[in-house]
Amino acid sequence: MGESVTVVVVDDERPLVELVSRYLRREGYEVHPAYEGHQALEVIERVAPDVIVLDLMLPGLDGLEIARRVRTDSDAYLVMLTARTEEVDRIVGLRVGADDYVTKPFSPRELVARIQAMLRRPRRHPAPPAGDEQVRRLDGLTIDPEAREAHLDGQPIALTRLEFDLLELLSSQPRRVFTKQQLLEHVWGSAEYRDDHVVAVHVANLRRKLGDVADDRRWIHTVRGVGFRLGGP
Repeated sequence: MGESVTVVVVDDERPLVELVSRYLRREGYEVHPAYEGHQALEVIERVAPDVIVLDLMLPGLDGLEIARRVRTDSDAYLVMLTARTEEVDRIVGLRVGADDYVTKPFSPRELVARIQAMLRRPRRHPAPPAGDEQVRRLDGLTIDPEAREAHLDGQPIALTRLEFDLLELLSSQPRRVFTKQQLLEHVWGSAEYRDDHVVAVHVANLRRKLGDVADDRRWIHTVRGVGFRLGGP
């Protein structure tokens, strides 16, 4: 494997943490466990992980509060674990910055496969020859793929890594409609094991940060039954 990947696994079920950690270590990842909220924050701050596997229901601070705090200064991939099946729990978890979710009970192999897919997804746009224009400008929206920065009307937009990748893909071909399946493949690394609801929630997050409102879709438009596109009426 290439450079080391650090994963923090947070759950109050110690056997589950040990099982997941064992599978991740087999793949060569450096794994740090935590079993409650405050300990999780300490471990995350100390090791600066690439990936966080985070249970929704924890003693002390719950997973949602940890996710909110983590997202203030970390761009780690964040996978939420939930024992609840209600749709609202999944939606809320994604809205606070989680990249993906897994509902218990789950297969550790599935979890590892999802993490591997996120980590290995290729960057879609290689660096161009020197002098080529890289910054994309669309009527007040500026996207710089190399710097991984986006500005709206001159103001920076605070995006997670996944949100930027989603915006970067949509802006690569303005007005092209990308299906949810295509977005899962390109942004999440794989559509396997995932339902397309995760795309809809992250598009909603991105719309909110771009200032899109229901009656005035300035940037991201839904093409019913197909997918999403950037720009155009």
